[in-house]
Amino acid sequence: MNTEDSSIVLSTRLEGKFKAMVVCFFLGLGSLVSWNSMLTIGDYYYVLFPRYHPARVLTLVYQPFALITIATLACYEAKIDTRKRNLFGYVLFCLSTFGLLIIDIATSGKGGLGNYIGICVFVAAFGVADAFVQGGMVGDLAFMCPEFMQSFFAGLAASGALTSSMRLITKAAFDKTNNGLRKGAMLFLAISTLFEFICIFLYALVFGKLPIVKHFRKKAATEGSKTVTSDLVAAGIQISDSDTVEDAKHARLSNKELLRQNIDYALDLYLIYVLTLSIFPGFLYENTGTHQLGSWYAVVLIAMYNVWDLIARYIPLIECIRLESRKGLTIACLSRLLFIPCFYFTAKYGDQGWMIVLISLLGLTNGYLTVCVLTVAPKGYKAPEQNALGNLLVVFLLAGIFSGVALDWLWIIGNGTF
Repeated sequence: MNTEDSSIVLSTRLEGKFKAMVVCFFLGLGSLVSWNSMLTIGDYYYVLFPRYHPARVLTLVYQPFALITIATLACYEAKIDTRKRNLFGYVLFCLSTFGLLIIDIATSGKGGLGNYIGICVFVAAFGVADAFVQGGMVGDLAFMCPEFMQSFFAGLAASGALTSSMRLITKAAFDKTNNGLRKGAMLFLAISTLFEFICIFLYALVFGKLPIVKHFRKKAATEGSKTVTSDLVAAGIQISDSDTVEDAKHARLSNKELLRQNIDYALDLYLIYVLTLSIFPGFLYENTGTHQLGSWYAVVLIAMYNVWDLIARYIPLIECIRLESRKGLTIACLSRLLFIPCFYFTAKYGDQGWMIVLISLLGLTNGYLTVCVLTVAPKGYKAPEQNALGNLLVVFLLAGIFSGVALDWLWIIGNGTF
């Protein structure tokens, strides 16, 4: 191959890699945009259901379904078809988001316990969809380029930044109009439904047909992975038994062995999210007091968290400041526990400026450490083991979220809001 041909091949691969990163970004955005829309319109649900602690209760409903589902899927991930798993998750996201919109339209935006229970049912479906998509995508991307994983998690953060930005715009646009909160909430749900539909299209018809993605999936199949079969068939690639390399015939490490070798990474993710979700979003809505920003205060705090979380997920792309030391990652995750007294004393004695700085730091450390852990951990394993490890790490991530959501209730003990 001459120099000109080599440059053409290299250019094609780089273009394919960039396209795949863009698609991963939107798939990440779609896997959390519905849930972030729910969080962002929390002020609307507080008007409809003022006695039911929606920011805390809806999160607590969401997480057990996500955790139980991902734990079950992680046990059987080697036998589960990734394509069917991810498509099911995105379809469920789309239908559940549309269901929330239908509930609001059918009840004309009225409160009441019955409507609240209906919302909780669809939120539980969000949890199931999250487990299918997030575990499936992380496992799938674990044996591809680290940049794909970074882009997917940047998309997760972008969903929060996008919904927060839109919430600020809709709040300003509808603030003085009749039923302004409801109009903004319905707009959010409609846009989220559209995003989920786009993700179904991107995953089913675009992502798997990109040359660089086909290359990694074919390589995974030759290493013994059975989860990519449908994706390869959809892309027009057939893998015969003769294509399987000798190493694939050797038994892969069990989930127990993988977890034992990577328990520090798993606990790092648990610590990151147990701390973050013990503060975000319930504490921001109910424990930060009244300040000059008034009804805008919680919306601004959530927006600042989401923006800095998004920015932080791109920082590890700069190799010189990417943290890869296992001991360093553990120390950094443990040090975030200092946020608990910081938030307590800032809420009690500080003004809104200090709280905005603090929530920005929470988002910055959350995004940066998440990407560092998830891009470093799968290195050195074969594709089936990387897929399994990705699923196991998501189990601990969601377990941290669930624990954080439960611990978040401790902030309101004794303040008379039960």
